[in-house]
Amino acid sequence: MTPSLRVSVVIPAYNEDRFIGQLLAQIQSVDLSALNVTLELIVVDDGSKDRTAEVVAAIPGVTLLRKPNGGKGSAVRAGIGAATGDYVLIQDADLEYDPRDYVPMFTAAFREGATVVYGSRYVAHRGPYPQQGLTAYLGGTSLSLVCWAFTGRYLTDTVTALKLFPRTLLNELALVTSGFELDHEISAKVLARGHAIVEVPIRYYPRSRADGKKIGMRDWFIAVRTFARWRRG
Repeated sequence: MTPSLRVSVVIPAYNEDRFIGQLLAQIQSVDLSALNVTLELIVVDDGSKDRTAEVVAAIPGVTLLRKPNGGKGSAVRAGIGAATGDYVLIQDADLEYDPRDYVPMFTAAFREGATVVYGSRYVAHRGPYPQQGLTAYLGGTSLSLVCWAFTGRYLTDTVTALKLFPRTLLNELALVTSGFELDHEISAKVLARGHAIVEVPIRYYPRSRADGKKIGMRDWFIAVRTFARWRRG
């Protein structure tokens, strides 16, 4: 039996009361016993105006952090600061990603020796998903070329919302950004330090702006600027 590992799942949430309860139930139902992994669930409510915090507070075994609205990146950084696990997995609060995909990600890290693991929507899938807008697809996949241009490393999915890191590595990165661009600050700094990022295929169930999708075109330009700023770490 491999030594027990603890993974802190950090979930930034803003106005996600329709989805957060179901997501947490899905996470708690994942069988990780074969990998000898336990989870620490941390939801960071980023100043939601709905019942997100109330829903989370009613679920046993989940740590709830509440903070004024400051952006997804600031919520993730707060969650990382509160994490106590050996590893940190960053997970969006909606239902676009399937927690059952923790298993192949953890397998890549804990049994195959990968340092950093990204769950990629595109490493085994070509083209947009059903219900995924073309603009969202092209915006996300074009950032793979931006990443390659600034870091020399091509990733199929830089904006995936399933990312796994050793907690000590995240703490070394001295993260500072507060919006969606935190994803790109992390990727640039990890690659600048010479760490490989292993991508494993995951499932994806895209949602629309009507369902609460928040990222937009402005964030694409901020992403480019972020890769340029942190390309050397």
